[in-house]
Order: sequence, then structure tokens, then C-alpha cells
Amino acid sequence: MSRTFKILSPTAILGYGFPEESFMKAMEESPDLIAVDAGSSDPGPHYLGSGKAFTDRAGVKRDLRYMLKAGVKNNIPVVIGTAGGSGAQPHLEWCREIILELAKEEGLSFKMALIPADVEKKTVHEALDAGKITPLAFVPELTHEVIDESTYIVAQMGVEPFQEALAAGAQVVLAGRSYDPCCFAALPIMKGFDEGLALHCGKILECAAIAATPGSGSDCAMGIIDETGFTLKAFNPIRKFTDTSAAAHTLYEKSNPYVLPGPGGVLDLKECKFEDLGNGQVRVTGSRHVSTPYTVKLEAARPVGYRTITIAGTHDPIMIAGMDKILVEVRKSVEKNLSIDPDTVKMNFHLYGKNGVMGDAEPETVTKSYELGILLDVVAPTQEQADSICSLARSTMLHYGYDGRIATAGNLAFPFSPSDIRAGKVYEFSIYHLMEYTPDIKFTFRMENVTPEGVAK
Repeated sequence: MSRTFKILSPTAILGYGFPEESFMKAMEESPDLIAVDAGSSDPGPHYLGSGKAFTDRAGVKRDLRYMLKAGVKNNIPVVIGTAGGSGAQPHLEWCREIILELAKEEGLSFKMALIPADVEKKTVHEALDAGKITPLAFVPELTHEVIDESTYIVAQMGVEPFQEALAAGAQVVLAGRSYDPCCFAALPIMKGFDEGLALHCGKILECAAIAATPGSGSDCAMGIIDETGFTLKAFNPIRKFTDTSAAAHTLYEKSNPYVLPGPGGVLDLKECKFEDLGNGQVRVTGSRHVSTPYTVKLEAARPVGYRTITIAGTHDPIMIAGMDKILVEVRKSVEKNLSIDPDTVKMNFHLYGKNGVMGDAEPETVTKSYELGILLDVVAPTQEQADSICSLARSTMLHYGYDGRIATAGNLAFPFSPSDIRAGKVYEFSIYHLMEYTPDIKFTFRMENVTPEGVAK
């Protein structure tokens, strides 16, 4: 019988939760690793730019309580990638504090490795000057100005920093920004299992039971790697893996269906096969890892202004029919009244029930809705400017005398009072580039001995 390695992925993102019953059933399988990908760039640039977590603290603490208790008491490594959602230093420290609280509350002691993913601006400036940075598709060339304007710059680490920390005896590994599969794949690769199989298994497990059917980001999944493939299974009776669900998730978040690039190599899936084993389990074979020059993906965000929004609705068929013209006229009126420079102020109207999701790409040209939801989004250089522009645009739209108007009062219904909502500082992704690896990128772990008093020494 060939040897196996069992990886438990409790949830798609740390803090998204999972049923206790699923976790306990998975623990009955005696996993060799409990791992979770704690982050994503999907929620947008605000969280990386501001250094704030996009997951709820209570939710993260709840998930970690199960993971740490089970891992420490059963001598199972617990590995967390992209701490705090974006994986910069503030996110790493935020998650570290939660772990120390749990150690105190549960009386746990363990060795914890912290692996920062932050890259100094000096290193990025030097790499840019040396021609070692290239933009990803649809991303502009990087400039020194953009580097300086960015708040936190992180690089997606590969499996190597995780392996170094685990080899040094870490029982818990808390890492900054990581290539998603690595927190799952590092240990089995270190144990001698095939790199391609481990990374592909990690690619699926990073979203846990989303890859099952019906999918859920708030439920457990397990990958069991052997010498020639890996098997996927769920622990909730309402979910199962199928060959279709596993294959579909393999295509998830990929520009090329056959190749997935990562630090130091690509995952080649041209010969990949999915076999439905029945009983809600799927076996995957044929995944290969092909080495390439070692690059890391840099990520950063920079502030671009301040946002104020207002939400309104209209039920007037005459206003709905003429909405495109009305919004053009409202915009011109506000810009003239306040002498707005359109290059420094963004004033966007999102029309839900018309083209609020697709915008100009919406193929349906005739509005059939009997009501529209209007989201007015203003971004300006200062919060006060954003407030003023939103206020005037809202009041202008509320009382605008459009063609054919019958009503003599307001045109809009507002669900909230006050109607205008400050959303604060706005960020945009500023760095989304590949950089040739340099020793100046120090994914160096720091080992801490965590005591039952919640103290790290």
C-alpha cells in the first residue's frame, strides 16, 4: 500500500467559518496537516492599502480556535497563508495577536513561525532600474513614483519559506502574502510527494468545499495525496466532489486552462485526469510541475482620494425612460456649479435594474425595469470635496426637471437618513507586477515560543 498525506482545509478563507460537525468528522481521519489560505485580492485594494483585515476578527478567532486546539493537541502542523486577508505586516500582526489570545484562553503552548512578505521600496526601486520587473497583462509599466505612493508592498512567497519554518520545528506557521496553494503544498513536497500533485491539490483546497457540489466557502474539504495522484473528499453529507466540480475548480481564476504560473514554476495540467470514485470522492492524476526562472508577484495599493456615496431609487417610468440623458445633464450641472476638474474627481452613477453590474458592456439596451436603484459614487481629493459634490449631485438629481415630468416634488426615494455616507479613503491597486527573485526579498521567519499565558518569547 502506497503512503499518503492528508491535508485538511477547514474553510475557503480564515474567518468564513465551517460547521463543527464537518471539522470533527475530518479530524477522525487523522490529517497530517491543517492548512488554510487566509487571504485574497478579490475584495479590492482597500485592505492592502490601509493595512486592515477584510475578515471579521470574531470569525477568524472562532475558526482558529478549532484549528489550533486540534493541531497542537494532536501534534498536527497548522499552516496559515496570507494572514489577515492581504498579508502585509499589519495583517500578520493582527492575526498573531488573535493566536496569542487563543493560546491564553485554551492553555496552549507551541512554537510559531512568523514569515513576513513585505518588500522594502528600496529593493523594488533597484529592481526596476535593473529591468527586473515586468507588468502582468493589462497592467501599466511600473514607475518610481508609483512605488513611492504605495503603502505596503508584498510579494507572494512560494513553498520554500514554509518549508524552512517547518524544518526548524514550527508547529504553527503564520505567513504573509503567499501563493495560494503553498500553505497546503509545502509540507507534502518536503515529505517527498510529487510537487505537481501537491500544488494542484493545494490549488483546489485553497477554496475548501467551494470545489464540491453544492459548493460552499464555509465548509471543510480534504485532499489525500499518494504516489501517483490525490483524492478529494468533503465531510458534510449535503456535499460531494464530482469529476465536473473538481475540474471546474481547476479552471478557476486562470487565464490559461492548462497552465498555472507560480513562484519558480508552472503547474502543467495538460495530462490531468479526474476520476469520480463514487461516494462523493474524486481522484486526480497527471498534474506536473515544470520549473521556470524564479519570479515573485508584487502587490501594492496606493491612496487616490476620498469617497462619499448615496443610494436612491426611482419608480417613475418617465424618469426611467430618460435616465441616461438626465444623468448627463445632472453631471454637467454639478461640474459647472462647483468648477470641478473631471480629471481629479470621479462621479459615477450605478443603475441597478439597468446596467449596474455590466455598465457600458451590458448587451441589453432596453430598460425593462419598473424601478431603478441608483448608487451615486463620488471620489475626490479630500473628504470634504467628496461630501460637497455628492450632496449637490444628489439634490440636483432629486429635483431635476426632466422632459415630461409630472411630479412636482422629489424624483427619488432614499432608504437611509442621512442619505449621504462617508466611505473614507479610497485605494487603487498600484503594483501588480512580476519581479525576478533577489536575496533582498527576505522571506525570513521569526520563531516564537508561545506559552499557555499567551506570551511569545
